[in-house]
Amino acid sequence: MKCKPPSDSEEPKTSKEEVVIAPSFNGRSWRYLGRFHDPPQAPSNPFPTTAFCGSISQRKPTSDNLPALPLTTSPTVALMRPSLSGVAASKPFTCLPCLLRTSTRNSFQRPVLTYTERTTPRLSTAQFSHSARQLHAQEAPDQTAAFNTAASLRPTTAPKPLLDIKHIRLNPDLYSQNCIDRNYKSLAEYPHKINALFAEWQAQQKAGRALRERGNILRRRLAGSGGTSRDDPREIIDEFGDMSREEILEEARKVKAGLAGIEETEGKLQAEMERLALAIPNLTSDETPRGTEPEVMSYINNHPEPEPALSDRVWRSHVHVGAELGLLDFAGAASSSGWGWYYLLDEAADLEQALISYALATATRAGWRQVSPPSVVYGHIAAACGFQPRDANGETQIYAIAQSREDAARGKPELVLAGTAEIPLAGMKADTVLDEADLPLKRVAVSRCYRAEAGARGSETKGLYRVHEFTKVEMFSWTLPDQVETEEIFDEMIDLQTEILGGLGLHCRVLEMPTADLGASATRKCDIEAFFPSRRERNNGWGEVTSASICTDYQTRRLATRLKTKEGKLVYPWTVNGTALAVPRVLAAILENGWNESEKSVLIPEVLRPWMDGREKIGPRHRMN
Repeated sequence: MKCKPPSDSEEPKTSKEEVVIAPSFNGRSWRYLGRFHDPPQAPSNPFPTTAFCGSISQRKPTSDNLPALPLTTSPTVALMRPSLSGVAASKPFTCLPCLLRTSTRNSFQRPVLTYTERTTPRLSTAQFSHSARQLHAQEAPDQTAAFNTAASLRPTTAPKPLLDIKHIRLNPDLYSQNCIDRNYKSLAEYPHKINALFAEWQAQQKAGRALRERGNILRRRLAGSGGTSRDDPREIIDEFGDMSREEILEEARKVKAGLAGIEETEGKLQAEMERLALAIPNLTSDETPRGTEPEVMSYINNHPEPEPALSDRVWRSHVHVGAELGLLDFAGAASSSGWGWYYLLDEAADLEQALISYALATATRAGWRQVSPPSVVYGHIAAACGFQPRDANGETQIYAIAQSREDAARGKPELVLAGTAEIPLAGMKADTVLDEADLPLKRVAVSRCYRAEAGARGSETKGLYRVHEFTKVEMFSWTLPDQVETEEIFDEMIDLQTEILGGLGLHCRVLEMPTADLGASATRKCDIEAFFPSRRERNNGWGEVTSASICTDYQTRRLATRLKTKEGKLVYPWTVNGTALAVPRVLAAILENGWNESEKSVLIPEVLRPWMDGREKIGPRHRMN
């Protein structure tokens, strides 16, 4: 018995589609069977005598030999069947309609899971491909355009940003100069553009009021009252005095169309003002140095080699130390993942876990509640936190998870890999009203972080210093919109960072970062840099290991996180974030600063030994295989 697939010459027809998925014989694997559609007219017999069986009976169905099949009983477009493992190879392939009409003996007759999809045109046999790659290649140009358009739209489920555009309008020069100071020169004209757009919006409002006045007079005349209001303009009353009913109706239609156009224009102007306002960076704190040079605030621990010329100590880079002791494998990671990834082996892997436990213990002991956040977040949540997919030069900054064109066309929000736990922690309170009595909320989280880090990769980024994926312990807090209370939390973060790094025996310096180094969300930022012997020729050996930032209400306004005060007023809380410990760079600093050339060993910091089974040193006995 053979069935007749639809002709290639058939016109695409629209049908409601449904996906049917059935479990395999072992309950764990699934198999794609074919694509089915509603015919234009279903025959009286619910199970037709033609079914596509037998023509591929001597071979297992694959993703390349399963054609589109007509089905009259269910508007089904895709079907999964159980894996054929364990079934005789000579057993004929049987499609779903035949299975349903022949017997109930086949184990395929199990409960199925269904979900209804959107309505789309039906593909003919020649158009359909079981390969996802081929399907995307066959899509029409207008579908690709629709995909790009849908991907750029803000999802309706996203928190609605509530920006203080009035403050920007009243202080355009302040915001413009702030953009220049913070190296966002391309955005310096945005505040003035917002004022120009606002003037256009006001003109549209005025025109709309005039049309509404005309509409009110026309409505009263059509109602038959013939009356006028004392506020009605005399020229409009005189204009309508001699009009017939048909002329008034025609004029009313013109007024309605004009109002619709004005409202559409107003909406576009408001959307453009919001788009420009969202791009403008946060205002800068008075504590932040203007320009490009940071200010040194303090030092942590003594310099291990204050006078290099008088010292005979042999320093090694962590790449050399890791190879010497068999702790790091960059070659294997380059083969499996590419440059910017790495393997931590033996004691290096133990050190990673010890550093995480040490940082978490220090933070939780100080009253910070631990959170285990997701590493995948919506793209609009990342953007609301100040992390844009691309920088001002168009280079990729964060990793986005690829969407199918169907998901993008349906408006499904894009997902990205979080570059820091700051993003999911901030998103945890999106569209939420906090209570004043609960503030400050202090959270600490450990997570994997993903950074695209686009651009040239030079010698200064070799090894663990700049990587695409790493583990980081992050602190995040919501505070009252008060500078004094927020700075208390900010200082607490820096004190914890100082305690963690000081306990590890690393020589560090605390910096007040300048305007040119601030991200979009931060109003103030402090970094802590550690001494790396291998980086002595670059920046005198200093390299960033932690940072802390005050973001005021930049993130909460974009995430619709509000605060209910004791008086019942709704305001926006401020946010503060800081790195407790970033594993790769701190691990690299420990390897370099703890290296003993004569013993070929690394000294383990005393605070980490409880998590390292009491070991004091990492010796040369471990070698890579």
